Amino acid sequence: MIVTPQPEATDTGAMVLDHGGNVVDAVVAAALVQGVVDPLMCGIGGMAVIQIVTPDGERIVIDGLGQSPAAVSPNMWQADLLGPTPDGFGYRVKDFVNETGAQSVMVPGTLKTLASVHERFGSLPWHDLFDEAVRYAEEGWLVRPHLQTLMVQDETKYGRVNFDDKLLFTPDGKRIYGTHGRPPRLGDTITNPELASVLTHIAQHGAEELYSGELATMIADSIAEDGGLLTLNDLKNYEMHDLNPVTGWYRGLELSLPPQPAGGIQTMETLGILSHFDLSEMEHNSPEHLEILIEAMKCALQDKEKLWNRSRSTTRDYLRLLDESYLSRAAARITGGERVDVDAARYESPHTTHLSAMDTDGFTVALTHTLGNPSGYIPRGLGFMLNGGMSTFDPRPGTANSIAPGRRRNTTSCPTVVFDGSEPVMSIGAPGASWITPAIVQVISNVFDFGMGIQEAVFAPRAVSTSNAVDISNRIPRSAELELCSRGYEVRRSPLSYAFAGVHAITLFDGQLNGAADPQRDGYAAGVK
Repeated sequence: MIVTPQPEATDTGAMVLDHGGNVVDAVVAAALVQGVVDPLMCGIGGMAVIQIVTPDGERIVIDGLGQSPAAVSPNMWQADLLGPTPDGFGYRVKDFVNETGAQSVMVPGTLKTLASVHERFGSLPWHDLFDEAVRYAEEGWLVRPHLQTLMVQDETKYGRVNFDDKLLFTPDGKRIYGTHGRPPRLGDTITNPELASVLTHIAQHGAEELYSGELATMIADSIAEDGGLLTLNDLKNYEMHDLNPVTGWYRGLELSLPPQPAGGIQTMETLGILSHFDLSEMEHNSPEHLEILIEAMKCALQDKEKLWNRSRSTTRDYLRLLDESYLSRAAARITGGERVDVDAARYESPHTTHLSAMDTDGFTVALTHTLGNPSGYIPRGLGFMLNGGMSTFDPRPGTANSIAPGRRRNTTSCPTVVFDGSEPVMSIGAPGASWITPAIVQVISNVFDFGMGIQEAVFAPRAVSTSNAVDISNRIPRSAELELCSRGYEVRRSPLSYAFAGVHAITLFDGQLNGAADPQRDGYAAGVK
């Protein structure tokens, strides 16, 4: 089974499975298609975190996140800093140079990550996995509802460039996406022959072409011409990092999550606090249930923010947050009525994507990949957008999140696998920025506390707290909202029925695979016998 937020990607993964490929083959092929049909979300110019569990039980987490160029300097934008963005996602710099254009680009890691997992675990030839991505780029794909919503979002109120302006930022972008003299609209057909040629080249010559070959030279030359910092040496020297998974327990089940710089610690800390409460005895999304969720989320968020803002944080510092004694004290403070005071949280771009795949032998893949805050920068003649990851670094020196040469980008991405004994029973992840952790936590709790099937668990209305305010989806009852207000919370109701991250997940119980695609996005789950 495979589940993705795009119907084209799910179709592609299912076709690969149906033709004898394994779940890694399916995920690679689907991810390549995602880069074609969601050009603001992801692509070979982006960054990734992946978790794989092999049929014999080996667990692999790979950090394919962006890395800042060697030429950056700690104070390069300090004089031009206008402050953090109003929503806390990154920082505003004069002329938007840290989020849009050639200076905003980090070394991309997605393609190298896909190539590495295919080399280690794939079964079909590498070049066979590009057919559908090339076909969509050549023959065209339809602009779907979720992508179209990005075109009409007002990002200026958050101190950022609108996404339709980013899509048409370069001459190549205007040619590919602005063929009607305007940004794409729902139902428009987009063709991208330059990207089709690039993907064909990579299929024939390998992923290293993007890091040390002809494509790498074209990227570096284009960026240099436009005043950027990324060089050919940055591309050549990029390395992925194999990480030791974070492990934790919830309701007798073991979780395997990606560690820092990804979001596993925050996710597991939230669940660890919740484990001290018998949620199953509460009414789902009642005020009592929501208050416990809210305070657990805020506690984990505050702890993560403190470590990000230190000058240096170690692995031991993060793992202390999962100590049982620490979790127990945090739960006791919630029981005692204490409230966590969270300053404006740092947000991450919600314009990310996720896909999960499992088979009945327990072979499991969870991949989250993104452009971060998309840069709008398409290197000349290549047809794909590069990430804008530099925007999330603090232009003020002195913290673990300040600008520094070769620094890895922090992320809340959290591809997670849940085990019952030695057997994986759930693959789960989400796009959705700072909402990723709260959303994954709630879906896991919905299954293992409230006995929901995975589709019901994903569809259930969610609440999140990434500041002192509480955001609720439009299907949470008004009575619960009023009770939270009476308890002193600022409650903000979303107009969306399905809000706060886009969770995509698969479960495997009693030999039966079931998948769930979040209706916030446009995809679905497909099973193959």
